[in-house]
Order: sequence, then C-alpha cells, then structure tokens
Amino acid sequence: MGGEIVNADSRQVYRRLDVGTAKPTREERAAVPHHLIDVVDPGESYGLALFLEQAGAAIAAIHSRSRLPVVAGGTGQYVRALLEGWKAPAVAPDAEARRVLEGRARASGPGPLAAELAELDPEAAERVDLRNARRVVRALEVARAGVSGPPRREPPPYDALVVGLTMDRRTLYERIDRRVEAMVEAGWLSEVEGLIADGCGPDLPSMSSVGYAELAGVLAGHLSMEEAVQRIKHRTHRLARSQYAWFRPSDDRIRWFDAARGTGPALSAVREWAASSGACADG
Repeated sequence: MGGEIVNADSRQVYRRLDVGTAKPTREERAAVPHHLIDVVDPGESYGLALFLEQAGAAIAAIHSRSRLPVVAGGTGQYVRALLEGWKAPAVAPDAEARRVLEGRARASGPGPLAAELAELDPEAAERVDLRNARRVVRALEVARAGVSGPPRREPPPYDALVVGLTMDRRTLYERIDRRVEAMVEAGWLSEVEGLIADGCGPDLPSMSSVGYAELAGVLAGHLSMEEAVQRIKHRTHRLARSQYAWFRPSDDRIRWFDAARGTGPALSAVREWAASSGACADG
C-alpha cells in the first residue's frame, strides 16, 4: 500500500536501546521506511511535545510523497495526542528540579508529589497516572511553569483509521513471557552492561524502560537473573494492562481484531479504508 512507518513507542526513539525495546531490525527497516527510530541518545530528554513535532513533520513528508503513513507503537499518550491534535506545552525539563523531585519520589513514593500536583493543577492530576512517578514529575514541571488545564486541541489535517490488535489475556501473557525469554537470549543483559559502562545509569529516563532497571540490578549484584526475568515478565504484564486504559475496547474509534486469529482481517480492513479514502500510493 505504499506505506511508511512512524514510530509511536516512547522507548524506540532512543539509540542503543535495541534488544530491550524490540526495535525493528535492520532488515525490517531496509524493507520499509521507518521514522522516529534512533532519534536521541539515552542521556537526552524526549517527551510528548517533541514527539508531536517530529511525528507531524514525518506524516506531512510521507503525504507529500503520496504514500501512506502508518503510525505504530504502544505509547498510548503519544497516539491519542496525535489523533486528537493535542498542543503539548513546550516546557523544557529542569534537570535540577527534576533530580530533586525524583529523589522525593524514590524516598516517599509518588503519593506526596501527586498531592502537590492536585493542588497546583487538579485537572492534570485527573489525567496523569498518579502511580507513575515519572509522569507525575513531568506534570509538576509543567504546572510549576504556570501551564495548567487540559491540553489545547486542534483537529489534525487528515483522516485516520485506528486498528487495535488484542487477544485473550492468558494467551497474551504467555506470549509476553516467551518474548522476554527470547530477548534475554538475544543479548539483552550485554546491551545493558554496555550502556552502563558508557555512563548510562539506571536513573536516566531512558533506562527506566521495562527490563533495563532489573538487568542493571543483576549487574550490580542486587538481583539474580532468574529474579530479574520474573520481575520483567510481571512488569510487562502490568504495562499491557495499562495500555487498555489508553486503548479502551469501548473506544468506538478503534476497530478491534483478535491477533490470535492472524492479521488477515485487519489488513483487509486497512485496504478497504485506504482504497475508499484514496490513501494508497497507487490510488
């Protein structure tokens, strides 16, 4: 269909985080153009405002070539913001303030920070996952800068078909567990070891990705490999559950398909939509 992929996974944007983010292989990227993969170093900041800017530019460039943008990835906030035309506040991270806030979160949990956010910006406190310390810290940064309330929205200048792939929860967890084991076999621990050797400590936002902190614990002698793998599996199960908060089965914008039955029905739906909307490169 003349498609090009726009990554919407908040961890695949980081260079060198390859195995642990299940990043597309070199062969896959050679077969189909990919955008927003490997755009920042592990020590750099990356957030919603930058994603919306870069994704918008990538989509416009793909359209200019009369090709089909295919946005793919599991970061629900990124996908929803793109579909709904959010205008994210361009508040630059404050490294020192963030260090203090993250220290408070480590010492006392996200609860006190969530209470502070609720005072400064009650609407943000309702939108943010208050169990996610990193999200609460970022929301506090924005609120302290005097930016409050819901994000401004402007409808994006294009139509979209939203396809959701789901499956029975038990089957999903089994697939997650097999994939974690395959990623460990593929050299995930060595990847983490190389990052840490080059100064990428577990305190970096990029290294908070599922599995990286756990494997850093193995290298530091705090966890056995067996314990780390089990924690990674459980943490990935939680991530899968949390994705359903962003991609709700009740959301009538999403056309859901059972992935356990194969991707054929989903691909047929995409072809029908693309043909009717003139979105295919071949018309």
